[in-house]
Amino acid sequence: MAEAVTLAALGETELIRRLEAYAPPGQFNDDAALLQEHSDRVLVITSDVLVEGVHFSDATMAGGDLGWRAAAANLSDLAAMGCRSVVGLTVALVAPGSTPWSWVEGVYGGLGQALERYGGQLLGGDCSAGGQRALAITALGHLGPMGPIRRGDGRAGDQLVSTGDHGLSRLGLALLLGETSEGSLAGHQCARAIQAHRRPMPRFDAVQALERSRPPQQSWRVGGTDSSDGLAAAVALLARGSGCTALLERGALPIDPALEPLPQADRWCLGGGEDFELVLALPPAWCEAFLAALPGSAAIGRLAAGPVGVIWADTGEVLGADLGYSHFNVD
Repeated sequence: MAEAVTLAALGETELIRRLEAYAPPGQFNDDAALLQEHSDRVLVITSDVLVEGVHFSDATMAGGDLGWRAAAANLSDLAAMGCRSVVGLTVALVAPGSTPWSWVEGVYGGLGQALERYGGQLLGGDCSAGGQRALAITALGHLGPMGPIRRGDGRAGDQLVSTGDHGLSRLGLALLLGETSEGSLAGHQCARAIQAHRRPMPRFDAVQALERSRPPQQSWRVGGTDSSDGLAAAVALLARGSGCTALLERGALPIDPALEPLPQADRWCLGGGEDFELVLALPPAWCEAFLAALPGSAAIGRLAAGPVGVIWADTGEVLGADLGYSHFNVD
């Protein structure tokens, strides 16, 4: 059976030959990829590593979901920088020789599905044996015509905006791991949560909405980052990059409706992570136009002059530094 074939049985040459099916013809024939660039375009490059036991496991997703999620995580970084188009990505695969080919086939299939939806090609990569499965991905994209989105481009007086609700991916993970019961949730909410965890959607549409909604007199200046490590962590990065105090409105937290019955709702909204929304800092007039241009977006606070940090606007209480995901502080 095909599912019983392992990487050790295939060997490196046959593995690479099979992986060629996921890239344009001839793309894997040489030592590196060639990209024809135009001088008036800015190329954006981002890299990410997904490690078994830290970012994924067979208990929570199959190979196809992992491939999609790995691509989406990197594409979200491109969107968070203001990219409008995807050039492609490279993938370095590390896996034990006992890894089934069917799992690798699923991963690359998921990568291909994400690229088919958002554009770009598989440009190449590398393969190596190792004691633990891991994917190292580099994604490339082009900035939109207006310019970049940067964490340091927020200013005191800007409104803080989330492009969507938060916490749903963390709920999906909890359901997959059996950490929470499905009893208090409707069936469609469980399905939405699991889908959000396995197949996140990078917000290139938000970049387009920013361009459409920019007031004519407003120069392009957008502070922003993605919320892959959690909403609170994203706001903290914006505050630090912009040298401001971020004031969050407690009553405006973008909590996904599926979380409302749960006692963890606030915490998972703030620190659950892996929602892959964009968190932006915009001048007030632009913020108003952007909210109208992007359904589901919401104003959640503002930037103010003062010590760098994140506080609750109503009480001045500092948000805990433990909110959000840390790669080197994992229980």
